[in-house]
Amino acid sequence: MNATQDLFHFRPRSQRGFTLIEIMVVVIILGILVAFAVPNVMDNPERARITKAQHDIRAIEQSLDLYRGDNFRYPTTDQGLQALVERPTSDPEPRNWRQYMRSVPTDPWGNQYQYLSPDDTEGNRPRIFTYGADGRPGGDGENAEISNFDLD
Repeated sequence: MNATQDLFHFRPRSQRGFTLIEIMVVVIILGILVAFAVPNVMDNPERARITKAQHDIRAIEQSLDLYRGDNFRYPTTDQGLQALVERPTSDPEPRNWRQYMRSVPTDPWGNQYQYLSPDDTEGNRPRIFTYGADGRPGGDGENAEISNFDLD
């Protein structure tokens, strides 16, 4: 053997590189990890939008409770959630109105939150809800309705 062949064939074990088999095993393991991680990462935006809608609905509900505490009633369905931002001019006009929100948020899909006063619901609570991503009643996952009645 010449000197060049000696350099490549007779290196101590600590100086050798990875074999093709070792590299393939690592690539396969990484592939398996990616296969499990990608669906979880891809599903997070949907979950984040649903969580944001739930938090928005809770904040709106708290603002409506403050409105009721000051004015002894919730806004009517016709007055809507805008009554939290601007003083309603239709009957019944609130006596002790103040601004309860700077603006009414839109849901994570760009739609307005829906509001029904207790007069239009069963019970003594207003209903705040969104129809979800598709903007239509019913549905599953991101298309499902999200309501303060469901958050209890």
